[in-house]
Amino acid sequence: MSDIQHSPKTEAADTAEILTGAEIVVRCLVDQGVDVLFGYPGGAVLPIYDALFHEPRLHHVLVRHEQGAAHAAEGYARSTGRPGVVLVTSGPGATNTITGIVDALMDSIPLVVLTGQVPTHLIGSDAFQEADTVGITRTCTKHNILVKRAEDLPRAIHEAFHIATTGRPGPVLVDIPKDVQFARAPYQGPKEVRFAHVYAPRTKADPARIREAVALIAGAERPLFYTGGGIINAGPRASALLREFAALTGAPVTSTLMGLGAFPAADPAWLGLVGMHGMFEANHAMHDCDVMVCLGARFDDRVTGRLDAFSPDSKKIHVDIDPSSINKNVRVDVPILGDAASVLEDLIAVWKAEKRKGSKEKLAGWWKQIETWRARQCLRYRPSDTIIKPQYAIERLYALTKDRDVYITTEVGQHQMWAAQFYRFEEPNRWMTSGGLGTMGYGLPAAVGVQLAHPNSLVIDIAGEASVQMTMQEMSTAVQHDLPIKIFILNNEWMGMVRQWQQLLHGERYSHSYSASLPDFVKLAEAYGGVGLRAETPDELDGLIEEMIDIPKPVIFDCKVEKSENCFPMIPSGKAHNEMILGDVEDIGSVVDEAGKRLV
Repeated sequence: MSDIQHSPKTEAADTAEILTGAEIVVRCLVDQGVDVLFGYPGGAVLPIYDALFHEPRLHHVLVRHEQGAAHAAEGYARSTGRPGVVLVTSGPGATNTITGIVDALMDSIPLVVLTGQVPTHLIGSDAFQEADTVGITRTCTKHNILVKRAEDLPRAIHEAFHIATTGRPGPVLVDIPKDVQFARAPYQGPKEVRFAHVYAPRTKADPARIREAVALIAGAERPLFYTGGGIINAGPRASALLREFAALTGAPVTSTLMGLGAFPAADPAWLGLVGMHGMFEANHAMHDCDVMVCLGARFDDRVTGRLDAFSPDSKKIHVDIDPSSINKNVRVDVPILGDAASVLEDLIAVWKAEKRKGSKEKLAGWWKQIETWRARQCLRYRPSDTIIKPQYAIERLYALTKDRDVYITTEVGQHQMWAAQFYRFEEPNRWMTSGGLGTMGYGLPAAVGVQLAHPNSLVIDIAGEASVQMTMQEMSTAVQHDLPIKIFILNNEWMGMVRQWQQLLHGERYSHSYSASLPDFVKLAEAYGGVGLRAETPDELDGLIEEMIDIPKPVIFDCKVEKSENCFPMIPSGKAHNEMILGDVEDIGSVVDEAGKRLV
């Protein structure tokens, strides 16, 4: 959407408070309940920053790069369920946010991004720091708006919050020329504006589809719940309802990377992470189930693997609030359009009303098979007394922090997958990671946003030494704003996942995956004004983790780990869920690619 339509003049507008466009922006944020925003000033947004100077109710966090602002807003949004807000200038300020905006779109994170623009009379003239922000972001936002009149600002911003937070959440961008920020116009609050677009996502499911789904689940011999980030986006009530419905049916539950925490890891019904680096039992159950209930996930390629071999004998039920996600990648038998919490509530009500039965006793044969898969202990690894294994590092981090009020963010790569495998989450909104886009550099700024939202909590970014350097400058943000985030680096001196694929799939040709000339992370932390720690042997790990936890400042923890360790289980590219590689030597050696060549 390139331009916003003009607001009709109303009687209320004649009596409304007259403000500058910049003041309107700030008032809109206050009236939307915003308490924190992340940004970086520049010429095209200086009027807004001047208005911020006079508004004590808004806490502006000065980042060091606009990409960091977007990721910090994502961390804030994911950990609170409230929209994250970004404020940046025109041109490079706006374009630097693109990675974070796409990341939010892929992972359904509600963001409102406010960008400055050159004055309206200069648009299209290649003016200083001009970019076609609306054109550039058209494909990577849920909605975007160029506001050409101050009178239209209240509606544009209030509507941005509405669109970002309803239906499938996502990023919305509002582009505001500098002259619009100086112009004066009547202010309208969230309840006074009339939106330009009719956007009312369907949240209540078709009752016939609910009954059809219940009948399928009740008749299943090998049912499976496949749950994703949509459960978390639907709020804590959805997670509670998922637990109730799983208990009623007796069915096992799997989680996508974005869905971790929606179902408690301690529950025996939870099979763990599903997909490329998912659990042996979860992936085999996904392959062999006869009824699959997909709740708030989108059948992405990292979960499905080879589509023509994906769960070949199952009837599929797909619950999603986004109609475009249903039947996009996988054809399903029972499509259910609606909010996950509302749909689960209806499923439970019909299940009880129809006196359906479900229990582990009824599904004893299915559970016996699942326990056989579990007995493979797919996360086994060879321990070491001299070298820190990355799996061991996460295990010890989890053991020493699990009883605390802790939030985890990650970068992207092997460390991300080990964190998903070995750090166990019992509740939603505690796990922040880049799933769909796979953005290196996400975790550190995301931790900044999480810590702002939860100042008294322990916030840890589980990082890789390559990923974390992409946004390392946000360590300065953490120091400036007294945010005691902990950056726990699994340092193997490689771009670990790239190296793993080069080893297994590219004939051990390690092309540009070694991280040469790494900084001394301890000295780097000290240079920023934080604290640096380093662990090199297993016996010193616990003591240093406890020291890290107790330090009331930002900490970079350089954990030197085994350099050649691979992340297993793994579904090789082009393989089905029941063709996984495990960490056992005999399993690795038995896997071949399409040409019949051994992968290892």
